[in-house]
Amino acid sequence: MIDNITMSKYELRTKTAELSGVTYEQSLLASTSLTPTLLERIGGEEGFHKLATLFYQSVFADKENPWFLGIFATSTQSEAIDNQYRFLVQTFGGPELYKEKKGKYTRLVGRHANYKIGTAAAKRWTYHMELAIDEHPNLIGVENDEAREYLKIYFRYTAFYIVAASEYMRDDQLSGGTQLDSGRIW
Repeated sequence: MIDNITMSKYELRTKTAELSGVTYEQSLLASTSLTPTLLERIGGEEGFHKLATLFYQSVFADKENPWFLGIFATSTQSEAIDNQYRFLVQTFGGPELYKEKKGKYTRLVGRHANYKIGTAAAKRWTYHMELAIDEHPNLIGVENDEAREYLKIYFRYTAFYIVAASEYMRDDQLSGGTQLDSGRIW
Protein backbone atom coordinates (compact mmCIF):
# COMPACT_ATOMS: atom_id res chain seq x y z
CA MET A 1 0.00 0.00 0.00
CA ILE A 2 1.26 3.47 -0.87
CA ASP A 3 0.66 6.16 1.76
CA ASN A 4 -0.99 9.49 1.01
CA ILE A 5 -1.47 8.95 -2.70
CA THR A 6 -4.80 9.17 -4.42
CA MET A 7 -5.62 8.04 -7.90
CA SER A 8 -8.53 9.16 -10.04
CA LYS A 9 -10.75 6.52 -11.59
CA TYR A 10 -9.29 7.49 -14.97
CA GLU A 11 -5.72 6.99 -13.77
CA LEU A 12 -6.79 3.67 -12.24
CA ARG A 13 -8.36 2.59 -15.52
CA THR A 14 -5.18 3.53 -17.39
CA LYS A 15 -2.99 1.61 -14.93
CA THR A 16 -5.30 -1.41 -15.16
CA ALA A 17 -5.19 -1.30 -18.97
CA GLU A 18 -1.37 -1.21 -18.84
CA LEU A 19 -1.29 -4.28 -16.58
CA SER A 20 -4.06 -6.28 -18.27
CA GLY A 21 -3.86 -5.25 -21.90
CA VAL A 22 -7.62 -4.54 -21.71
CA THR A 23 -9.27 -1.12 -21.68
CA TYR A 24 -12.15 -0.23 -19.38
CA GLU A 25 -14.44 0.08 -22.40
CA GLN A 26 -13.48 -3.40 -23.59
CA SER A 27 -14.19 -4.79 -20.12
CA LEU A 28 -17.80 -3.64 -20.44
CA LEU A 29 -18.52 -5.62 -23.61
CA ALA A 30 -19.69 -8.72 -21.71
CA SER A 31 -22.38 -6.75 -19.91
CA THR A 32 -23.39 -4.29 -22.63
CA SER A 33 -23.13 -5.74 -26.11
CA LEU A 34 -24.45 -9.30 -26.23
CA THR A 35 -27.89 -10.31 -27.50
CA PRO A 36 -29.11 -12.52 -25.95
CA THR A 37 -27.47 -11.22 -22.77
CA LEU A 38 -24.68 -13.06 -21.03
CA LEU A 39 -27.07 -13.88 -18.19
CA GLU A 40 -29.39 -15.58 -20.70
CA ARG A 41 -26.59 -17.32 -22.61
CA ILE A 42 -24.95 -18.79 -19.55
CA GLY A 43 -28.22 -20.17 -18.21
CA GLY A 44 -29.28 -17.56 -15.67
CA GLU A 45 -28.38 -17.87 -12.02
CA GLU A 46 -27.69 -21.60 -12.33
CA GLY A 47 -25.27 -20.94 -15.18
CA PHE A 48 -23.25 -18.50 -13.08
CA HIS A 49 -23.28 -20.97 -10.21
CA LYS A 50 -21.82 -23.54 -12.61
CA LEU A 51 -19.10 -21.07 -13.71
CA ALA A 52 -18.15 -20.31 -10.10
CA THR A 53 -18.11 -24.03 -9.32
CA LEU A 54 -15.89 -24.86 -12.29
CA PHE A 55 -13.56 -22.00 -11.36
CA TYR A 56 -13.15 -22.94 -7.71
CA GLN A 57 -12.83 -26.65 -8.46
CA SER A 58 -9.85 -25.72 -10.61
CA VAL A 59 -8.44 -23.30 -8.02
CA PHE A 60 -8.72 -25.70 -5.09
CA ALA A 61 -7.17 -28.50 -7.16
CA ASP A 62 -4.12 -26.32 -7.94
CA LYS A 63 -1.80 -28.10 -5.51
CA GLU A 64 1.28 -27.21 -7.58
CA ASN A 65 0.84 -23.54 -6.63
CA PRO A 66 0.28 -23.44 -2.86
CA TRP A 67 1.10 -19.71 -2.79
CA PHE A 68 -1.95 -19.13 -4.99
CA LEU A 69 -4.24 -21.44 -3.08
CA GLY A 70 -3.22 -19.65 0.12
CA ILE A 71 -5.06 -16.54 -1.09
CA PHE A 72 -8.31 -18.46 -0.61
CA ALA A 73 -7.46 -19.86 2.82
CA THR A 74 -10.04 -17.75 4.67
CA SER A 75 -12.97 -19.34 2.79
CA THR A 76 -14.22 -22.82 2.26
CA GLN A 77 -14.71 -23.84 -1.35
CA SER A 78 -18.49 -23.68 -0.97
CA GLU A 79 -18.32 -20.17 0.54
CA ALA A 80 -16.05 -18.98 -2.27
CA ILE A 81 -18.41 -20.43 -4.90
CA ASP A 82 -21.42 -18.80 -3.26
CA ASN A 83 -19.79 -15.36 -3.04
CA GLN A 84 -18.57 -15.40 -6.63
CA TYR A 85 -21.86 -16.75 -7.96
CA ARG A 86 -23.80 -13.99 -6.18
CA PHE A 87 -21.40 -11.32 -7.43
CA LEU A 88 -21.59 -12.53 -11.04
CA VAL A 89 -25.38 -12.81 -11.11
CA GLN A 90 -25.69 -9.25 -9.80
CA THR A 91 -22.95 -7.89 -12.07
CA PHE A 92 -24.50 -9.31 -15.21
CA GLY A 93 -28.06 -8.12 -14.67
CA GLY A 94 -29.66 -10.68 -12.39
CA PRO A 95 -31.11 -10.24 -8.90
CA GLU A 96 -28.99 -8.42 -6.31
CA LEU A 97 -27.91 -11.62 -4.58
CA TYR A 98 -24.50 -10.27 -3.56
CA LYS A 99 -26.08 -7.18 -2.02
CA GLU A 100 -28.44 -9.41 -0.02
CA LYS A 101 -25.49 -11.21 1.54
CA LYS A 102 -22.70 -8.64 1.72
CA GLY A 103 -24.45 -5.26 1.81
CA LYS A 104 -25.06 -2.33 -0.49
CA TYR A 105 -21.63 -2.05 -2.13
CA THR A 106 -19.62 -4.79 -3.78
CA ARG A 107 -16.31 -3.16 -2.74
CA LEU A 108 -14.40 -5.59 -4.90
CA VAL A 109 -11.00 -4.10 -4.14
CA GLY A 110 -11.72 -3.58 -0.44
CA ARG A 111 -12.88 -7.18 -0.03
CA HIS A 112 -9.60 -8.41 -1.54
CA ALA A 113 -7.24 -5.84 0.00
CA ASN A 114 -6.02 -8.02 2.84
CA TYR A 115 -4.76 -10.69 0.47
CA LYS A 116 -1.43 -10.52 -1.30
CA ILE A 117 -2.74 -10.19 -4.84
CA GLY A 118 -0.05 -9.14 -7.27
CA THR A 119 0.51 -9.64 -10.97
CA ALA A 120 1.39 -13.35 -10.63
CA ALA A 121 -1.82 -14.02 -8.69
CA ALA A 122 -3.93 -12.08 -11.20
CA LYS A 123 -2.42 -14.12 -14.03
CA ARG A 124 -3.06 -17.39 -12.17
CA TRP A 125 -6.61 -16.34 -11.29
CA THR A 126 -7.26 -15.46 -14.94
CA TYR A 127 -5.83 -18.81 -16.04
CA HIS A 128 -8.31 -20.71 -13.84
CA MET A 129 -11.24 -18.51 -14.91
CA GLU A 130 -10.45 -19.02 -18.58
CA LEU A 131 -10.41 -22.80 -18.01
CA ALA A 132 -13.82 -22.54 -16.33
CA ILE A 133 -15.24 -20.46 -19.17
CA ASP A 134 -13.97 -22.91 -21.77
CA GLU A 135 -15.42 -25.88 -19.81
CA HIS A 136 -18.83 -24.32 -19.17
CA PRO A 137 -21.39 -26.43 -21.07
CA ASN A 138 -23.61 -23.42 -21.88
CA LEU A 139 -20.72 -21.50 -23.43
CA ILE A 140 -19.48 -24.20 -25.79
CA GLY A 141 -19.91 -23.79 -29.55
CA VAL A 142 -19.16 -21.27 -32.25
CA GLU A 143 -22.32 -19.32 -31.42
CA ASN A 144 -20.77 -18.52 -28.03
CA ASP A 145 -17.27 -17.53 -29.20
CA GLU A 146 -18.04 -13.85 -28.66
CA ALA A 147 -19.55 -14.42 -25.20
CA ARG A 148 -16.52 -16.48 -24.10
CA GLU A 149 -14.11 -13.86 -25.41
CA TYR A 150 -15.97 -10.97 -23.76
CA LEU A 151 -16.09 -12.83 -20.45
CA LYS A 152 -12.34 -13.47 -20.61
CA ILE A 153 -11.74 -9.79 -21.34
CA TYR A 154 -13.96 -8.77 -18.41
CA PHE A 155 -12.23 -11.09 -15.98
CA ARG A 156 -8.72 -10.16 -17.14
CA TYR A 157 -9.49 -6.49 -16.61
CA THR A 158 -11.13 -7.15 -13.23
CA ALA A 159 -8.25 -9.28 -11.92
CA PHE A 160 -5.70 -6.60 -12.78
CA TYR A 161 -7.99 -3.84 -11.52
CA ILE A 162 -7.66 -5.38 -8.07
CA VAL A 163 -3.87 -5.37 -8.45
CA ALA A 164 -3.74 -1.74 -9.58
CA ALA A 165 -6.27 -0.42 -7.07
CA SER A 166 -4.84 -2.29 -4.09
CA GLU A 167 -1.74 -0.09 -4.23
CA TYR A 168 -3.92 2.87 -3.31
CA MET A 169 -6.18 1.41 -0.62
CA ARG A 170 -6.47 3.21 2.68
CA ASP A 171 -6.95 1.25 5.92
CA ASP A 172 -10.51 2.57 6.23
CA GLN A 173 -11.40 0.98 2.87
CA LEU A 174 -10.57 -2.60 3.85
CA SER A 175 -13.45 -5.02 4.15
CA GLY A 176 -12.04 -8.44 3.30
CA GLY A 177 -11.06 -11.32 5.53
CA THR A 178 -8.14 -10.63 7.81
CA GLN A 179 -7.48 -13.89 9.63
CA LEU A 180 -6.96 -17.49 8.62
CA ASP A 181 -9.51 -19.81 10.17
CA SER A 182 -7.49 -22.94 10.88
CA GLY A 183 -10.69 -24.88 11.51
CA ARG A 184 -11.76 -24.67 7.88
CA ILE A 185 -11.55 -27.79 5.74
CA TRP A 186 -11.24 -27.25 2.02
